[in-house]
Amino acid sequence: MDYLNQNISMNLKRIRLSKGYSLDVVAEQTGVSKSMLGQIERGEANPTIGTLGKIVSGLRVSLTELVKTPEESVYPISREWLIPTKEVLGKYRVYTYFPYEKERNFEIYVIEIEPGGVYSSGAHGENTKEYVIVEKGELELKVARSDYRLQGGDAVRFDSDREHEYVNSGDTPLRFVCIFSYTG
Repeated sequence: MDYLNQNISMNLKRIRLSKGYSLDVVAEQTGVSKSMLGQIERGEANPTIGTLGKIVSGLRVSLTELVKTPEESVYPISREWLIPTKEVLGKYRVYTYFPYEKERNFEIYVIEIEPGGVYSSGAHGENTKEYVIVEKGELELKVARSDYRLQGGDAVRFDSDREHEYVNSGDTPLRFVCIFSYTG
């Protein structure tokens, strides 16, 4: 399950319970089957925009309220729920743990690169920084015509207003956390 489906799952259940509705009542109000609603709440379905339209219309809520990140005091994310948001088979995978939201100024990703693989990134604009923490493997970071080598446990911060590359120059898979932040 990706983060958007997780948000929909959690928000639909919260909205339904706050209104005191059973799945039967929501099915009647929305025209979406009880079994589909149950699958959405459990994160087992990927609802179409048409289905989401029926839900927001029947429950009289905005689409934003249904898809926004829940305002829970604890918001767990299981690695097994995530699917890559970017992927080149045999080269790299990018997993989005906390995507862009206008209420906060950072995003968190996990990037996995196979041996010999390269993940290239364009410039992100002024006032942007990336913080990288290598979990395992060997990272060669190329930024501003310089190369930096990091091992598991190492970290780096850099201005990401220029093109940069992450290279797995080792012979084992590379995995690192990337925190992208911006100001202004």
